[in-house]
Amino acid sequence: MAGSQHPRLPQTDNPTALAKPGGHYSHVAIANGFAFVSGQLPIDAQGNKLADASFEAQAEQVLANVKAALESVGSSIAQLVQVRVYIVEIENWMSFNQIYARWAGEARPARAVVPVPQLHYGFKIEVEATALV
Repeated sequence: MAGSQHPRLPQTDNPTALAKPGGHYSHVAIANGFAFVSGQLPIDAQGNKLADASFEAQAEQVLANVKAALESVGSSIAQLVQVRVYIVEIENWMSFNQIYARWAGEARPARAVVPVPQLHYGFKIEVEATALV
């Protein structure tokens, strides 16, 4: 069709500050001015799975991963629009909320905290996010 625009394919990134994805996905994709961060698990940049770590240590690693993914595409915590959190054991919600508040600072994106029965490798938390670029 004359004059119609084809949508651009999303750009994807797998930053070196994060372990190589464990499946067929990218850590972050950019489309239409948004960064979409895949669910981040408590895995450090060297690929060490923190399944035996405390909930707090897992939460801090996951949020560090989200921040690294955002920064790899020129975004930041301040540009977050929406965050989805999956936690095993809803009793961890209060602890997560405190860790998250320190991490997010003045940013207050829309957020959902969803209790789930289990996650990969026995992890206790997974976080995905959407931000402006």
